[in-house]
Amino acid sequence: MSFRSRFPLSCGAFLLSMLLAPAAVAQAVTPAPAAAPAADREPVQVRQGAAVLPAERHDLSPPLWLIPPAARQPRVEHEVKRLPRPGMVAPPQTEADEDAEPVAPLGPLTRRPESIPVIADFAGVGNGFSGPAGSFSVSSAPPDTNGDVGPNHYVQTVNTDFAVFNKVGTPLYGPVPINTLWSGFGGGCQSANDGDPIVLYDPIADRWFVLQFQVTTQPFGQCVAVSQTPDPTGPYYRYSFTTPDGFPDYPKAGVWPDAYYVAANLFNNAGTAYLDSKVCAYDRTKMLAGAAATQQCFDTSSAYGGLLPADLDGRRLPPPGSPNYLLGLGTTSTTLAFWKFHVDWTTPANSTFTGPTTLTVPTYQEACGFSGTCIPQLQGGSLDSLSDRLMNRFAYRAFADHESLVTNHSVTVGTSVGVRWYEIRTPNTTPTVYQVGTYAPDTSYRWMASAALDTQGNIGLGYSVSSSAIHPEIRFTARYAADPAGSMTQGDNLIIGGPGSQGSSLTRWGDYSSMSVDPVDDCTFWYTTMFIPANGTFNWKTQVGSFKLPGCCLDADGDGHGTASCGGDDCNDGDDGAFHAPFEIAGLTAAGKPSTTVSWSGQAAAAGPGTLYDLVSGPLTNGGGGPNFAAASCLSASAATLYTDARPAPASGTAYWYLVRGANSCAVGTYGSSRADSNIPVCH
Repeated sequence: MSFRSRFPLSCGAFLLSMLLAPAAVAQAVTPAPAAAPAADREPVQVRQGAAVLPAERHDLSPPLWLIPPAARQPRVEHEVKRLPRPGMVAPPQTEADEDAEPVAPLGPLTRRPESIPVIADFAGVGNGFSGPAGSFSVSSAPPDTNGDVGPNHYVQTVNTDFAVFNKVGTPLYGPVPINTLWSGFGGGCQSANDGDPIVLYDPIADRWFVLQFQVTTQPFGQCVAVSQTPDPTGPYYRYSFTTPDGFPDYPKAGVWPDAYYVAANLFNNAGTAYLDSKVCAYDRTKMLAGAAATQQCFDTSSAYGGLLPADLDGRRLPPPGSPNYLLGLGTTSTTLAFWKFHVDWTTPANSTFTGPTTLTVPTYQEACGFSGTCIPQLQGGSLDSLSDRLMNRFAYRAFADHESLVTNHSVTVGTSVGVRWYEIRTPNTTPTVYQVGTYAPDTSYRWMASAALDTQGNIGLGYSVSSSAIHPEIRFTARYAADPAGSMTQGDNLIIGGPGSQGSSLTRWGDYSSMSVDPVDDCTFWYTTMFIPANGTFNWKTQVGSFKLPGCCLDADGDGHGTASCGGDDCNDGDDGAFHAPFEIAGLTAAGKPSTTVSWSGQAAAAGPGTLYDLVSGPLTNGGGGPNFAAASCLSASAATLYTDARPAPASGTAYWYLVRGANSCAVGTYGSSRADSNIPVCH
């Protein structure tokens, strides 16, 4: 291990470097029939040479706690812009359809018992929510609820605020308007707070990515912020990427090693005519460093919309050079449309956009027909299903022997609505629908869902549920990787029973929700969406709930074996792909002011992809007898090997010292001093 401290360069100050000793470091679904293998119904188009535009502006924000909250803006209903579905015909439902014959309804008092306990369960941003920055009152509908989980935080965005929580639900920051992130930035990102937000945790860099569109000032575009450190309340690198050719509605994003990918539905500037789906890659490497960045963009034809970029989950990265994958509904009721986007930052003329590849799936009928509005409520009006597009996210996970992506959309099931979900494999060769199912265990309506995969290939699915007999509720189900294909076997589990219904004057619901997976254990699912606390309009609340399938544990190398506590071999020295006890960490350096970049050498490959690093720091006084370990505080607990310390420079004659150790599910290293280990708190 290395121990570094630095004094400011002033009279009597000096740089001190010390090296310490090394450290050891029911079946409730009618399964769909087997889908046909993926096939190109037409020659797949390969387009080369992306349109390149630089960010309109970029800078570094102060830490969020130093920025006064932006002013809140007047109440607005965010209009959904429908996607044209050329060639789509609503087929009559027959007994031969795979979605036919749902089982008998379950009333509100006979709902089947939950088979999976809820772990975290706390209020998100919604009407009456209070946090360190005050209280929140609803001013927009629908909420566009979205959130993601990191090693130490849960960050949630809604229309038009966001907040940061610890993982037991205590609000640490917010609620504040999202454009607080761009205070002092200038332009529409600062002055407008237009919504459609997305927040993602970047598990590769241990950073946070926040986006919302700007459609008040032309040229329209996307406002993007990337945290400078793992702390979501710290400084952010801020960017404005313009869309000069139209209105970029309903943006969705994905984290990928070579870029942040964003897809939006492009309308004319008036928002009255659909043009195409615009897919852009933002230069992630430059943005993580706060440097000037560009975007590279391609457009689909007007036949496609609602594309979702692949969004990385887990510790195992895609194979080197993998393109990002995108998926949308196809042009018929038996197809999906699949693209690959390979970006070349050195030579943009070599960037390629390949597709659409047509994936054949069992017949589906979009929920609620062409109106999209038919979801009933107890004592309320009909709600929008938003069935003309796939639902957030297109969640990607790499395993030792395959790659998988999952997503979903809302479909008609008999006389009600259910969640059609898909798992797609072999995306970079011949993309194939590995399995497909429709979750509809009774005649209640299920919609506005989100799905993800855990480290063992189990799938979690969260959704809203409503009927003429119940208020809208938040529920989830799941399946184990070994369960029969197309089935969700883990029951209809309740996060919160809706106390109220939305008034008939407002049909909007959603417009999306979010299922994510905890990067610490790669097993715990986190889901957030909206509910109504009492009959009314513009009074929505949100809830955050987490759950974990029994038997799941961290699988370091993605081989499906897990750690010893699960009977696996990931801590066995004979398993070359596993991670072992952390080795000595070398090369710890601290340089720069006023911000200090702390970096160190990563673990050897044999330690596997699962190693986290505890970085701690404390004060040191010139001639004061060494570091006071009892005064240490945790700066980071992540997979990153670099940290930017944005604290003010120490006063003359004092310093900050730093210690780092490795940890994984097989062992925790030491800081190289028994006194340090006994006094420094565990960070991870």
